[in-house]
Amino acid sequence: MKVDILAIGAHPDDVELGCGGTIAKLISEGKKIAIIDLTEGELGTRGTNETRAQEAATASEILGISARENLKMKDGFIINSQEYQFRIIEMIRKYQPEIVLCNAIDDRHPDHAKAAKLVSDACFLSGLVKIKTDYEGESQKFWRPKQVFHYIQWKNIEPDFVMDISGFLGKKIEACLAYKTQFYDPTSTEPMTPIATKDFLESLTYRAQDLGRLSGVEYAEGFTTEKLLAFKNFEGIIC
Repeated sequence: MKVDILAIGAHPDDVELGCGGTIAKLISEGKKIAIIDLTEGELGTRGTNETRAQEAATASEILGISARENLKMKDGFIINSQEYQFRIIEMIRKYQPEIVLCNAIDDRHPDHAKAAKLVSDACFLSGLVKIKTDYEGESQKFWRPKQVFHYIQWKNIEPDFVMDISGFLGKKIEACLAYKTQFYDPTSTEPMTPIATKDFLESLTYRAQDLGRLSGVEYAEGFTTEKLLAFKNFEGIIC
């Protein structure tokens, strides 16, 4: 299955939190998008592997993505190893995306920055002809995405560009709240965590609103890029 965009997150819910509005918007415009979760989020304080899997499935339905897979790497212990690189290369070659969206380059959770580098390296290596991979008994063709963009997570990283998600913030929040064990619920008896607070839930709106204010739109999501973006013209650019 070829997709336009492959969104990758260290944990289930990373993609929804970091770029759920962007995904919802692009799918509404006819783009095909798949999500890869590197781990099951098994070290999360709240919920279980099973509840996370169910929540991820619900979030996927809300966003309308084409496919979702979990590579079952070790939560909390993501490393930039050959084994993990090859698992991601297989997914890149399977889905052949033009663009990869992945974790923030620096963040509170150490898995996020590690995943950012791991995915970035795998995207490059996936384009090397002499690296051979097989998937489900068939030899895969080399493939390198045209761009790798990193969404912004806990830390306020200065974005290189933003995506206008006006009209899609509600869909993003709905997809995030599918992870009902993870986020604010005043009736929950589970331990409190930084992302389970009311303030964190509200930050999904006020951060998008602030990035929108700075870029002249209602709501926006920010990204950093690994290489310069070239524009053929200025059509569609909001100043």
